[in-house]
Amino acid sequence: MSMGRIAFSSWILIILGMKSHEVLREVLKKISAKQIASDMGLSLSLIYKWAEPPAEGSGANNPLDRMEQLIDSTGDERFAQWICERSEGFFIRNPESVKHTGQLIPLTNDIVQDFADMLATIATSSADNVITKEEAKTIRNRWESLKSVTEGFVLAAESGNFKAVEVAKSRPAE
Repeated sequence: MSMGRIAFSSWILIILGMKSHEVLREVLKKISAKQIASDMGLSLSLIYKWAEPPAEGSGANNPLDRMEQLIDSTGDERFAQWICERSEGFFIRNPESVKHTGQLIPLTNDIVQDFADMLATIATSSADNVITKEEAKTIRNRWESLKSVTEGFVLAAESGNFKAVEVAKSRPAE
């Protein structure tokens, strides 16, 4: 099965927790190391070293490790955003975990309200048939916030944080 056929959420579960060399090893099951080496102008042995664990001593510091080091060093997520955009995607920072209080409806209503607020920002900005750079920035900030809040909800749902809450029902006396 190709990566394109794997559902996005399943693909994320595969990647979560994997070390960089494990991701590269999985990629090499689909695409030949020889092709990658040729495309990048690198030696075949280097590509194979990238897919080895560094603890074995033969593994090489691969591009994924370097990207992580760059982000850690600068604290700047624009590197991740740039990579995501080159892959026709987008970067969403993982939100704080959603605490389930037993009241799921208010939480979903908050997401719907955030979405409505974003749409109102778009409507206000486009009312004069022109969107300025500042308005575009405001729209982008609203959109990124909405994606993050919604991602927090989805992660909480996937991790089982929204299981039914036992509610003690009192029975009237007969």
